[in-house]
Amino acid sequence: MLDGNGAPHEPYAEYAAWMNTVDRSALRRKAREAEAFFRRTGITFNVYGQEAADERLIPFDLVPRIISAREWNRLTKGIEQRVRAINAFLHDIYHGQEIIRAGRIPASLIARNDAFLPKMLGVNPPGGVYTHIVGVDLVRTGKDDFFVLEDNARTPSGVSYMLENRETMLNMFPELFSRIRVRSVSDYPMTLRRSLSKSAPPACTGRPVIAVLTPGLHNSAYFEHAFLAEQMGAELVEGHDLRVVNGRVAMRTTRGYEPIDVLYRRVDDDYLDPLNFRPDSMLGVPGIMDVYRAGGITIVNAPGTGVADDKAVYSYMPDIIEFYTGETAILKNVPTWRCSEPDALAYVLEHLAELVVKEVHGSGGYGMLVGPAASKAELAAFRRKLQARPGAYIAQPTLALSTVPILTNSGLAPRHVDLRPFVMVSPDRIDITPGGLTRVAMKAGSLVVNSSQGGGTKDTWILED
Repeated sequence: MLDGNGAPHEPYAEYAAWMNTVDRSALRRKAREAEAFFRRTGITFNVYGQEAADERLIPFDLVPRIISAREWNRLTKGIEQRVRAINAFLHDIYHGQEIIRAGRIPASLIARNDAFLPKMLGVNPPGGVYTHIVGVDLVRTGKDDFFVLEDNARTPSGVSYMLENRETMLNMFPELFSRIRVRSVSDYPMTLRRSLSKSAPPACTGRPVIAVLTPGLHNSAYFEHAFLAEQMGAELVEGHDLRVVNGRVAMRTTRGYEPIDVLYRRVDDDYLDPLNFRPDSMLGVPGIMDVYRAGGITIVNAPGTGVADDKAVYSYMPDIIEFYTGETAILKNVPTWRCSEPDALAYVLEHLAELVVKEVHGSGGYGMLVGPAASKAELAAFRRKLQARPGAYIAQPTLALSTVPILTNSGLAPRHVDLRPFVMVSPDRIDITPGGLTRVAMKAGSLVVNSSQGGGTKDTWILED
């Protein structure tokens, strides 16, 4: 928010002037009101693997993160370039695998990848879209230095918090939005519905029927599943509500079973179809993959897209972008050591206390090591994990992430943040929501922003041009 001399950066100029006129105790009262609102509305999540896995509130901070139109325009160019390359990459590895034949990535990167689905080989998803919804996690390290931390190409979450954060800010500080011209995010649900409708399968006749498939009430993101279904005007369904009828996936209604055209699934690949994947799954639909391959339904995102957000594949993204677009990547990758390579593993083991180490298929901040914040015992335990399964991990330097202010009991204080813009891909266009979800490490000095690890969220403002 402020430069080295304590003056506000240009995007924050109007906000800082407003902040100087506001009583801090009144702001803290507003913060308590926001918490009460989230609790009443049920904006919660569950933390897996903890005995007291009660529903929790994600901490919400009232100080917005503000990005200028100029910065955002540059980011959107890089995000669109990246998403186009990811879709081209997924089509290629499930068809001709030209990138492997050209020697740009090793064959083992795909062949030994748990997220690669042989059942998708030769399958053409409706409209040629694999990743209909993508969340690209960005971090900032300098005035004009943004890095992509990871690509979320399976089932990116958090968009409901983005929308509710904005709604809360509009209700609490309407005078701010009349003073500062901020781009709206409220049309996300309708843009998403339009984007999904354009991806309807060949079997669709008339207005596409859209449903959101949730694992159920006890899933950590259930609030989001219900929220998006309601906002889009789509049906919220569970696996037991669906069955295959006359070659279509149909949902149970008061009028009998009716076909679905587009299924926005929030169920992992392994649990999607007990006839094709895990036979013990109670969350999916028996036979849905056969209907999908026959062009009877669109599954969002396509099965097998997890290959694209594998963290080992991430390390090749600059090559992937160049191979499919002929362009240099606009957004930079964080330097990455692939622990499957002996030289890289040796370096990581020697510098473990300085690095961040992540599981290749990990998410949500689970299974990672932040070397500078780890104890000797934690470093020793992680060293043993690396030596036992080096191919399961990558390592990255500890970046000097940018900070934005949060409101604490003693006033404003800096905390590290990242940003997850949400991208919607349809056969004829790419829509990027102006802003996204800013996740913030609520603990002083912490670099981990995930809600499961104690992180919070804040509203993201993209200024009008």
